[in-house]
Amino acid sequence: MRSTESLDNVVFRSLTGGTHSRLAQRRGRAVRYPVDVSGFAALPDQPQRRDWNDLAALAGTSGPVALTNHGAEPPESWTALSRFTVVQMIDDEVDARPDPDMLYLSGEDVPEMLQLVAQTKPGPFAPRTIDMGSYIGLRRAGRLVAMAGERFRPPGWTEISAVCTAPEFRGRGLATRLVQALAYGIRERGETPFLHVASSNTKAVALYEALGFTPRRTFEAVVVRPPNP
Repeated sequence: MRSTESLDNVVFRSLTGGTHSRLAQRRGRAVRYPVDVSGFAALPDQPQRRDWNDLAALAGTSGPVALTNHGAEPPESWTALSRFTVVQMIDDEVDARPDPDMLYLSGEDVPEMLQLVAQTKPGPFAPRTIDMGSYIGLRRAGRLVAMAGERFRPPGWTEISAVCTAPEFRGRGLATRLVQALAYGIRERGETPFLHVASSNTKAVALYEALGFTPRRTFEAVVVRPPNP
């Protein structure tokens, strides 16, 4: 099994040591994604006051940022807007396989992707989220009815994210096929798939366990607003 150390502070590792370093906006040791790519930002393990100040300056007036809370509470001057508990799951024995019907999605597909996300609410998705990795989909009568893609990419790992199916096409195994196809492509380039799911979504946790993912850890994510400049 590949070392899981880089999954402990996954956003920071993605932006500083993974392929997403090309997307990183930096100030000191604070990093974030461009706001039109993702709302996530990150600090190093055991951040200092200066790191929080750098993150506040980096956030500027762009609004709240999302953090994976790895044991460091925001300073009192910051405002926590929401918190949610997340289960991190890693590939144990996923039946990864290519899918002849899947289509690679591109910038031209983004309007449809945003519509599907708005309809199904699989999690945050911005106009340039597609820049984070490969996104694939399935169409029926020309309509995009299911999709999934790659998000965080710490060294040696790739997260499967934005898995969603239009309500009227659920129950047909489309999401399972896309997850298996993404897992196959991730393994083919020598990396290991993983994913995150809200702990409250017990049905999704059970589904991913049935596909061959195993829970690794549970952590809290928090959406915070920095103090006024």
